[in-house]
Amino acid sequence: MEESGTLTPHWYAVHVRSRHEFQVTSRLRQKGIEIFLPTVERLRKWKDRKKLIEFPLFPGYVFVRITREPGNLLSVLKVKGVVRILCTVPGEPDPIPDEQIISLQRLVENKQAIDPYPYLKEGQQVRIAKGPLSGVEGILVKKLDKHLLVLSVDVLRQGVAVRISASDVEKI
Repeated sequence: MEESGTLTPHWYAVHVRSRHEFQVTSRLRQKGIEIFLPTVERLRKWKDRKKLIEFPLFPGYVFVRITREPGNLLSVLKVKGVVRILCTVPGEPDPIPDEQIISLQRLVENKQAIDPYPYLKEGQQVRIAKGPLSGVEGILVKKLDKHLLVLSVDVLRQGVAVRISASDVEKI
């Protein structure tokens, strides 16, 4: 019998050194570890040119899907650039609900204009009922006559926002 989900893979947030997200992602992939680094493209301007550059959506963090066995946790922690796995209780990493990662993956894949957004715990929980983001759940927020769907990642205490039509959402 499995003890407190030790053999079931879960998503965990990994804190990495500043500006090492892409290198850590590459190193973890080489070890065969399932990883997710949500990124957004931003237009960067220099004196002579403009270029779309890919940036981590949550600077300093990547997500790994592993079992909670000590060997797996240690293999992540040993990767150059990894600082720690986020925990509220020392030594016991906090799993991230699959729904939050799945919704985040769908937002990133869809190439919608998403922006980091302050972490929200309170607010109206909604699900997008139609369109390409159908099924994505989050919190509906109104900001300057625009409606945003805010997806929070509890463990990071951060979130992202995407502009939506309020008529496309349904209450959960």
